[in-house]
Amino acid sequence: MLNEKDQLWLNEVIVRLTTKMDGVSEKSKNKIPYTTINGEHDNRGADNPSGNATDGISWWTNGFWGGMMWLMHHETGNEKYKEIANISENMLDECFVQYEGLHHDVGFMWLPTSVANYKVTGNAESKKRALHAANLLAGRFNLAGGFIRAWNDLDEQDTRGWAIIDCMFNIPLLYWATEETGDPRFMQIAMKHADTAMTAFVRPDGSVNHIVEFDPFNGGVVKTYGGQGYEEGSSWTRGQTWALYGFMMSYIHTGKEEYLNTAKRIAHYFIANIPDNGIIPIDFRQPKEPAFEDSTAAAIAACGLIEIAKAVGEHEKDMYMQAAVKLLKTLDESRSDWTKDSDCILLNGSAAYHSNNHHTAIIYGDYYFMEAIFKLKGNDLYLW
Repeated sequence: MLNEKDQLWLNEVIVRLTTKMDGVSEKSKNKIPYTTINGEHDNRGADNPSGNATDGISWWTNGFWGGMMWLMHHETGNEKYKEIANISENMLDECFVQYEGLHHDVGFMWLPTSVANYKVTGNAESKKRALHAANLLAGRFNLAGGFIRAWNDLDEQDTRGWAIIDCMFNIPLLYWATEETGDPRFMQIAMKHADTAMTAFVRPDGSVNHIVEFDPFNGGVVKTYGGQGYEEGSSWTRGQTWALYGFMMSYIHTGKEEYLNTAKRIAHYFIANIPDNGIIPIDFRQPKEPAFEDSTAAAIAACGLIEIAKAVGEHEKDMYMQAAVKLLKTLDESRSDWTKDSDCILLNGSAAYHSNNHHTAIIYGDYYFMEAIFKLKGNDLYLW
């Protein structure tokens, strides 16, 4: 699917990627990184000084490092990556003990760790962990509204009716649980949530809401929130990618054409808004200045666009693939650190428009960049 020039570029990126990860994996093998500070991975797997379980071992991104190790194991065959992935997975057992720190993001945590381990090795303990997490996620389903509740109780706001677009990446844990056990209830919940998201989150133009509040007792949309984007009604780019790739995940597991068509509609909106320079802002509807950007959104979008290209007819493939390659080349050429001076790969990630920090290294940016690169190569390990 790549031309000769792009194939040469891809081969070079894979060499840089595998070379860098060979050293970084050794340095950080006993960590669960979230960001990179002064060139060094931090460690969300360590005891958190604040005592907040949600920000420590139960932090929602804690599965991505293990996922990177499984991708590297698949690519290189080196057993050390499996051993490092096992360290992360074992550390996450503490989350089940603390419990209060867990919410809708258990899919992000246990799909790239325990489900990956079980798929690759058949590890029975990993299967048990993943099914436990799937049951926790299924338990958050709100029958009246047809959605999986986001987060837990907040002191300052009633969030009982809240759902977020990010959860499209968590429900593949439920699809896997049905595929593994034969129990249809997991897939039924996942599809009901996806169906609700199609109507309540995805706007007619293909843009996406981040947070939707439902009436938790009677169902129905109460209001929407801007969440991590610029404002209510704006277009948070990582939210666009959670939806773009997330609906493809639901299509992959179910074959339901509406999910593919929804992913394509969101992709068309995203592609139409990619700036000429390929740099993705935090929000497509943010002010031009300051020019805040989010490299992680570009990496996630590339993954989803490649999956769409795999699923559509021959005459459609190029549009999605060319957009994915443009995003990845831009990241490689202007937003990556390939030196040994820093543990991260991607630069200029941003968690939210109104956060205090912008343009930092974030672990899921590295994960999805790696996943997208290996997707382009083919024969990748699909963890979702």
